[in-house]
Amino acid sequence: MAGRRAQMMEETKGRLVQAARRAFAEKGYAGASMDDLTAEAGLTRGALYHHFGDKRGLLQAVIDQIDAEMAGRLRVVGERASHPWRGFLDEYRAYIEMALEPEIQRILLLDGPAVLGDPSRWPSQNACLAETTLRIQGLVADGAIPPVDAEAAARLLNGASLHAALWVAASDAPEATLAKALDAFQRLAEGLARPA
Repeated sequence: MAGRRAQMMEETKGRLVQAARRAFAEKGYAGASMDDLTAEAGLTRGALYHHFGDKRGLLQAVIDQIDAEMAGRLRVVGERASHPWRGFLDEYRAYIEMALEPEIQRILLLDGPAVLGDPSRWPSQNACLAETTLRIQGLVADGAIPPVDAEAAARLLNGASLHAALWVAASDAPEATLAKALDAFQRLAEGLARPA
């Protein structure tokens, strides 16, 4: 009985997140009506409040879902590279390029910061920072890049890529901005591979 109840709760949460994701992508956070999205999910506002607290909590759940999907896509990009350092840089480039995708642009890079505050302080960014620090330590240990303070390098790379993505998303000419951002990011990041 408890297992069935837990499964039903997860299904309810999933339906709300999917309905919210569609609404936020199509209408933006401010334009998305809680009544419309709960009706689309076949649920009540009470279910939304019970599972997410409010519309802001639902946005966080949508962002967490998108962020997890992005992480999976980036891992695939990195695994395709012939060298771990190249794969590492390819993942960053792909992350910045994702700022052109309408759903990521609107939900994660425009509405997310406007509603949830500084993305560099989101739990997902902290997890990414920890993982990046470990990966840089591994690259140094394997001799793929010269010794560097792994946390400092991770903070600088993550910050640069996040701000590049935010810049692309907010730009009136995103394609042109992307080209500039990728060029500058590549030059910045490749400096880590050169001996001091």
